[in-house]
Amino acid sequence: MKVLLTSTLYPTPQAPKIVGGAEIFARRFAEGLVQRGDEVEVIRAASAPEQARESCNGINVYSAPVQNVYLPFAEQKNVALRSIWHAVDDWQLQAPLIAERIGAFKPDVLHSNNLSGLTTAVWRVAARLGVPVLHTLHDYYLTCPRCSRFDNGRSCERTCTSCGILTYHRKRATHWLSAVVGVSERVLSIHTDLGMFAETPIRTVIRNASTEPPHAPSPRPICTTEVTFGFIGRLTEEKGIDNLMRALALLPRDRIRMMIAGRVSDEEQRRLRTLAPDARIEFMGFVSPDDFYRQVDVVVAPSIWHDPGPLVVADAKAAGRPLLGTRFGGMPEVIEEGVTGWLTEADPKSLTKSMLAVAADPHKIDEISRRLIADTNKWIFSDVLSSYKNLYEQLREQRMSRVHTPGAEASQAPAVGKERLIPR
Repeated sequence: MKVLLTSTLYPTPQAPKIVGGAEIFARRFAEGLVQRGDEVEVIRAASAPEQARESCNGINVYSAPVQNVYLPFAEQKNVALRSIWHAVDDWQLQAPLIAERIGAFKPDVLHSNNLSGLTTAVWRVAARLGVPVLHTLHDYYLTCPRCSRFDNGRSCERTCTSCGILTYHRKRATHWLSAVVGVSERVLSIHTDLGMFAETPIRTVIRNASTEPPHAPSPRPICTTEVTFGFIGRLTEEKGIDNLMRALALLPRDRIRMMIAGRVSDEEQRRLRTLAPDARIEFMGFVSPDDFYRQVDVVVAPSIWHDPGPLVVADAKAAGRPLLGTRFGGMPEVIEEGVTGWLTEADPKSLTKSMLAVAADPHKIDEISRRLIADTNKWIFSDVLSSYKNLYEQLREQRMSRVHTPGAEASQAPAVGKERLIPR
């Protein structure tokens, strides 16, 4: 099987930037396919002018020039310029590097992930060249220029007028898809409730699994005097870090200890400490997941947005750590109350109440931890790979049946410019 995989970011030695879980997934996924004997090429958005092809762990990684006023994920405070960027991103029709690699590599499927900078033009070009297109929903790019459906401290329950205008062509472009995968039922339903993917033949959910499970997960010794909670990830508003700090300010210092892992500036660290000046908090900085999970009893994910499928849930389970999560996004689908963790409302008072209840029963924490470690039927990354491989096979079979149907080639690949059906 030949797979052409696209992702806005794809971390390599020459371009190591990581913003969230989607690019971590993309690299682990591509390398997992290669380990299974598939051929993979990757196209990402260029992070520098004239960025050369890079070979990373046996995979050729190409960087597509971004035809816009600045590069994706560049810090841009000018509101007017951001609006121009999103408008340009919404109107892109050409993806010359995609057409070039399809002609040379002849993939069986194009699998797109995050799209900022690459745009839905990758779908249009691939589909017109006769290559089935599968897209994984890691964010809300198709309905929101910020990709988050989060604004003014709240998760958006409807698509505002400006978002509707700036994503108009993205939504229409979904008719080029052969399959769409949500990393949770929630992220898929938010899109389908807006009328999207009505023409997409395959709509399904494949949940995330830990991309880097710990080497030897083990339970923590039971401590009846204090409980160590942990937060790992981006310390941003939508992740609920401020609410967590306000909850810590209400918790007894002698019973609760907090470990926070993730990149944070000294200025932001000082701001967060002012929200809970007397709490016992240790900012660990950027550390390996193993180092983090070894030091915590319970993981807290206090998100206040519909996080599509937070990797922290999968990672915590793999590490044998119960998770206290909020009722947002994909978390309620994968946290079983009292069995794998607990669910809470996201406001500081609810977080405080839930953390106190969890800390009051350290033996329950140990019970859940041991259950997670002993689980021999857990969803792991090889299951994710197998699920996608099954989809790839379906798409390849459908493609071959169309190619062998008289007149199908003409109907599937209308001639536009130099695009044409690549015979297989």
